[in-house]
Amino acid sequence: MSIAAHISEVQAYIAGKTDIKPEIGLILGSGLGVLADEIETPVTIPYGEIPHFPVSTVEGHKGQLVIGRLEGKSVCAMQGRFHYYEGHGLDEVTFPVRVMKAIGADKIIVTNAAGGINESYKAGDLMLIRDHINLTGRNPLIGPNDEGMGVRFPDMSAAYCPDLRALALEVAQQNGIKLQEGVYVGMLGPSYETPAEIRMLRTLGGDAVGMSTVPEVIVARHAGIRVLGISCISNMAAGILPQPLSHDEVMETAEKVKHTFLTLVKAVIQKV
Repeated sequence: MSIAAHISEVQAYIAGKTDIKPEIGLILGSGLGVLADEIETPVTIPYGEIPHFPVSTVEGHKGQLVIGRLEGKSVCAMQGRFHYYEGHGLDEVTFPVRVMKAIGADKIIVTNAAGGINESYKAGDLMLIRDHINLTGRNPLIGPNDEGMGVRFPDMSAAYCPDLRALALEVAQQNGIKLQEGVYVGMLGPSYETPAEIRMLRTLGGDAVGMSTVPEVIVARHAGIRVLGISCISNMAAGILPQPLSHDEVMETAEKVKHTFLTLVKAVIQKV
């Protein structure tokens, strides 16, 4: 079966669970799935029950799709995402973005936990993603192109919607939230970067680094979806502070910053 056929199958499956047509998609990264708990009258579907969905294996990713209403808007939230380093193909990693488009979403808010490269950042900061650098050596659009899903050569000059970014900055100011703005570097993982690699990424113009987001954003833009990206700076990247890196630290920081994160994203959803 083609990807288009798989999408149609999932679309029909979801239609059998809810009549809500989400206008906004949410992709929630490590420790940030708490936002989905705020959704009203939720329809929750474990990934393992959705046709053609893989299963998330990373700690801090519940692995379920939550559809309902949030701040007066209909939303579809991925409570946990998929990563290439888990062994999934990029078609699988980005498949939920295609599904979100099919069921109605024309905007997505993609979030992640990231390591801070910019030395003016500190753990617990939120960073609005202005742009990204794809250093995975992979692109999810490689292979035959279905013109019904998007053009062969999609424009990435405004991958992160300027209007949505301006709204996020306005909302942050109104709520007294310090919001950094910078460039996210996408790496394959799952090992953290070396100090030498972090120095290289800083030279290249990166402000934060992580192991997700880039493939999803490429596919979203291919599908004509507007994107807002927010990183939680969960730790400073290798070599900046004299301490080892761990996923436990990522989860602890996400827990500490969750109130600020919730306030920001909910206020954006309310006004978007």
